[in-house]
Amino acid sequence: MPAVLAHAPASWRDELRATLRLALPLVGTNLLQMAIYAVDVIFIARLGPEPLAASSLSVSLSGLLMWAMSGLVGAASAIMAAELGRHRHAVREVRRTFRMGVWLSVLSGLVGMGVCMTGETIMLATGQNPRVAAMAGDFLLVLMWTMIPLVLSSHLRNTVSALGRPAVSTAIAGFAVAVNALGNYALVFGNFGLPALGLQGSAIASVITSFAMLGAYVIVIQSNRRLRRFALWGRWWRTETQRLRQMLRIGLPIAGTILAEAGLFSGAAFLMGRIGEAELAGHTIALQLAALAFQVPFGIAQATTIRVGMAYGAGDRLWITRAGNIGIVLGIGFMAFTAVLMWGFPRTVLRLYVDPAAPENALMVGFAVQYLVVAAAFQLFDGAQAVAAGALRGLQDTRIPMMIAIFSYWVPGFGLAVWLGLYTPLRGTGVWIGLAVGLVFAAALLLWRWLWRGRLRLIPA
Repeated sequence: MPAVLAHAPASWRDELRATLRLALPLVGTNLLQMAIYAVDVIFIARLGPEPLAASSLSVSLSGLLMWAMSGLVGAASAIMAAELGRHRHAVREVRRTFRMGVWLSVLSGLVGMGVCMTGETIMLATGQNPRVAAMAGDFLLVLMWTMIPLVLSSHLRNTVSALGRPAVSTAIAGFAVAVNALGNYALVFGNFGLPALGLQGSAIASVITSFAMLGAYVIVIQSNRRLRRFALWGRWWRTETQRLRQMLRIGLPIAGTILAEAGLFSGAAFLMGRIGEAELAGHTIALQLAALAFQVPFGIAQATTIRVGMAYGAGDRLWITRAGNIGIVLGIGFMAFTAVLMWGFPRTVLRLYVDPAAPENALMVGFAVQYLVVAAAFQLFDGAQAVAAGALRGLQDTRIPMMIAIFSYWVPGFGLAVWLGLYTPLRGTGVWIGLAVGLVFAAALLLWRWLWRGRLRLIPA
């Protein structure tokens, strides 16, 4: 293993360098992953408000499922990091964890496909416009085929990152952006002699992209000498019951946490759908920008999980402190920068997705600007909760953080969003205020748990 992953840093500066070397490629991967979805939005937005609303609702549901399933198999990175930190039979133990992660990826992907098949029913049950619900249901019937390859790709991304090759995932994500852009260009509007399939064309492009990304990971793992020494695909049929239980014990609460957080934002999309199509379109664009900014602290959180996990496996309390605190400071620091951009230059950042000067976008842009002002206010808390949760995952502490997330996002968060959005004149802005309150509660409670990790006996004595 590279020294950056195998040994404790000699100083805070060394830990900062090690964290950045790991985090920067992961941040790049996350931003490129967002670019894949941004390509879809850019093409679909040109089809009109109804297709954009249908795709927004569909991606809210499928993305929620995929995000949760990725969290479930994401337990593998914390377990692998601890195994590498202990230096005990690392190759064999990593291979066992990887194998069970593959199993979980396929099984959870099948569950996700089953949910997507009931997409239109779910949309109608939440009070959506029947015409938009029908479009969303048809979109999901195609998009469901991305579930297994995307969850598997997420597991492979976590694996290569934990094994010291995070730049691999960045390169593959860049490749996926190009494939998706080409697919949308060819299939949405009918280029290269292909039929113009509109919304369905974008879904087909997503399916092609997901399989291309999975194939790229398999090829790299088989061809890279350092990764090949782990023989990750060996005995893939063999069951490791104890390791599977460990992954479920750590991973299920991570999935629950993600469902609580992502469910809040997905639920906000459904609330916006009840308020109005223009509000939903503005919400979609504003949320894309907030999610784009979030990818940086999320990448830092992923790196922090690995660094803290290695320190936890090594039983080094000082290393745990350095790794966690540096990650939290980096995450909050970046989000302070994005808060200034959103608050001071909302129309400028909106140009990433739409033309604010176009008359047909006037109503949507007006709502999006209102929501971005609220988003600027919660940026610091969003970064803090993301990295604090990542640090706690490195300690394999996931059950209580899940409870914190469920409470924070769904009691003060969603409760306030429903009341302000549906029963006061604030409408869409009220929904965003609810989102902000949920993030404030989550950040405060998760940071408290991290700071009290010693007294709570979350770290070695």
